[in-house]
Amino acid sequence: MLYHLFEFLKEHVDFPGVGLFRYISVRSIFAVIIALLISLIAGKYIISRLKKNQVTDTASKTGENGKSGTPTMGGVIIIISLLAAVLLLCDLTNLYVQLLIISTLWLSFIGFLDDTLKLRSKSGKKETRAIRFLGKLQRKDKDGMKGKLKIYGQVGLGLIVGLALYISDQAVIVEIAHVPGHVEQTEQAEELQYIRHIKSTKTTIPFLKDNLFDYSWLTPFKGASRQKAGWIVYILVAIFIVTAVSNGTNLTDGRDGLATGTVAIVGITLGILAYLSGHIVYARYLNIMFIPNSGEMVVFMAGLIGALIGFLWYNAYPAQVFMGDVGSLTLGGIVAVFALMIRVELLLIILCGVFLAESVSVIVQRLWYRHTRIKATKKLIAEGKYSKEEAVAGERVFVRAPLHDHYIFDKKDVTGRVLLKGPEKPIAEPKVVVRFWIISILLAVLTIITLKIR
Repeated sequence: MLYHLFEFLKEHVDFPGVGLFRYISVRSIFAVIIALLISLIAGKYIISRLKKNQVTDTASKTGENGKSGTPTMGGVIIIISLLAAVLLLCDLTNLYVQLLIISTLWLSFIGFLDDTLKLRSKSGKKETRAIRFLGKLQRKDKDGMKGKLKIYGQVGLGLIVGLALYISDQAVIVEIAHVPGHVEQTEQAEELQYIRHIKSTKTTIPFLKDNLFDYSWLTPFKGASRQKAGWIVYILVAIFIVTAVSNGTNLTDGRDGLATGTVAIVGITLGILAYLSGHIVYARYLNIMFIPNSGEMVVFMAGLIGALIGFLWYNAYPAQVFMGDVGSLTLGGIVAVFALMIRVELLLIILCGVFLAESVSVIVQRLWYRHTRIKATKKLIAEGKYSKEEAVAGERVFVRAPLHDHYIFDKKDVTGRVLLKGPEKPIAEPKVVVRFWIISILLAVLTIITLKIR
C-alpha cells in the first residue's frame, strides 16, 4: 500500500525523496525491519493468548523432553508479520507477489485445519456443527487432518502456480540476442541486437555449461506441440516440488528453532538468486535467465526473513512457542513456489538438502521397519512361535526419525536392532540444531557457487 501511495505521489506531487520506494533494496530493508518489529511485538501477545486458550502441544515427542504444554500454532506470528510487510511494501499488481500471497494463505489454512484437528480431540468441547464437520476431515485413531486431504491441498496449490505461470503474459523470460563479432556496426547490426520476451519451460540446472534445462526435452513431440507438452511436464514438476518441500519443512519442524533458522538461510539464498535474475546486468554477466519483474519477490522474501528472525526470538531453545503445521507447511510452500518462479527448483536438491535428508530418513525408517517386522512375523509363524498378544518389533535404520532425532535420543531407549550407529552419548538439542544450521549455510553457499561452476 505504501508502495502504491508513493507511486501516486510521484506522479502527482513529485517532492524530494518520494521516488525512494521504487528501489527494491530500500523496500527490502524496510520489509525486514517492519516484519521483525511486528513479530517481536505481536508475538508476545499472541503467545499469551495461545496459553490462555490452551492451544498447547501435548505430543509425546515434546513431552519426553519436558515441553508438553508449550503453546503451538505460533506460525500465525510469522504469517501476520509477513503479510503486513508485503501489503505495505510490495507491488501488489506483480503476478509473482500475488502467487506468493495466495500460496501463503492457501497453505496456512491447511496447516490451521491440521493443527485445529490435533487439538480437537483433547479439547472436550461440546459437539457443534463446526466440530462435526472437522471430525469428517480427521484421521481415524490419529491426530491431525487425513493425509490425503493435506496432499490434495498441496497438489491444488502446485496446479494453481503451474497454470498461472503458463497462462499469464507476465510470466516470461527474456532472450537477449548478441551481434556476432564479424558483423559491422551498421543498421543491420542494430537489427540483430534485440530483446525478446518469451514463454518458456526452461529452468536452471547446476554444474552444466549452459546451465539450462528445458522440460520440453522430456517429451516426444516437435514444434508447438512440444512446447505445450513441456508445460504439462512443468506443471507436474510444480505439483511435486510444492508437495515435497512443504512436507520436508513440516518434518524438519521438530526441534526448537530448527525449521525457523533453516528456512531463513534458504530464504536469504533464494532472495539473492531472485535479485540476480531480476537484474538484467547481473543476469547477463552471470549468464543466467533474466526474468522481468522477479526482483519484486526480493521484498516478499525480505519480509519473510524479518518475520522468521522475530519468531526465532521466541522459538529458540527453550522454545516459548512452536510454529505448528500452520507455520511449517506454509514456509515450505513459500520456498517451493518462490524457487519455481525464478526457475531454480532443481537447485533445491542442494539448497534444501536438510529438508531432503529429513524426508528420506523418515521414508527409509518406515519402509525398513515394516519390511523387517513382516519378515520376523513370518519367521515366527513358520516356527509356530507367533502370538497375537506379543507385538513383533522390526529393525530400525536410525535411532529415531526424522534425522535430527537420531542424534538426540539414546539408542538404549529403543527396542530392536538399529543399523546405523548413533553418537556414543545423545547430543544436546541446541547443538544439533546449530549444526544443522551450519550444514544449511554450507549448502546455501554451494548453491550460489553453482552459478559459476559449470
